[in-house]
Amino acid sequence: MSKNCQITGRRTMTGNNVSHSKRRTKRKFEPNVFTKKFYWVEEDMWIQLTLSARGLRTINKLGLDRALKEAEKKGILDFKDIVVLAM
Repeated sequence: MSKNCQITGRRTMTGNNVSHSKRRTKRKFEPNVFTKKFYWVEEDMWIQLTLSARGLRTINKLGLDRALKEAEKKGILDFKDIVVLAM
């Protein structure tokens, strides 16, 4: 599973661990991503998305269809990357 949110585009960032003596070593900041299933009413199917917590809030605010269309318009989401579930 890639560590990218399909709605907001959040992904892994790099930075430094800084010790008490100010010694710096590289580290990764992983986003809080998880997989979630949604029923897409407009297309009459179940889909599975990899979302961050902020992406879930975006879907709750805008609705699934509008959030997917805006993510595609921004170039974050490609509809071929959506997992379609047969249920």
